[in-house]
Amino acid sequence: MGPCTYLVTAAVTGDKSKTMTQIVSETWKAKGVKGFYPGGSAVAFRQATNWASRQGFTEGVRTQMKKIKYGDASAKLSPLEEAACGIIGGSFACWNHPFEVARIEMQARARAGESALSMMGVFRMVYKDYGAAGLFKGIVPRLLLGIWQTLFMVSGANIIKERLK
Repeated sequence: MGPCTYLVTAAVTGDKSKTMTQIVSETWKAKGVKGFYPGGSAVAFRQATNWASRQGFTEGVRTQMKKIKYGDASAKLSPLEEAACGIIGGSFACWNHPFEVARIEMQARARAGESALSMMGVFRMVYKDYGAAGLFKGIVPRLLLGIWQTLFMVSGANIIKERLK
């Protein structure tokens, strides 16, 4: 995950005249394999909370929908209701977007040759410069991605499992 996101961030935020091969070569020559892992703490925090959040929030929404709509936490949901739970759960799972903001900043700084900041240092800098909203900059594409992934891999899996019974 780290090398891929580093290379994408370098391509998007860095010198547009550089090819991906040049970026890989320059990074390898300057820092070796370690050069492909700036922002590792932010990547780890986001990844560690990602799928657990999607699954957990979706399951929580499912339980509440069953109780509210049917009065029974063990009731069966329709495919449409299951999908709605996935949309809500996938949306809630974006609470961890500040880790993604930190990852991008840490990787962009590394590629630009700027001094490294810790994840907390990035949070403080972003908050100081842009307020709390800065920690959620770019969340709309991530919301859409989170919804799609949750619908496909969490709710979709439940829908298919029910159909195969």
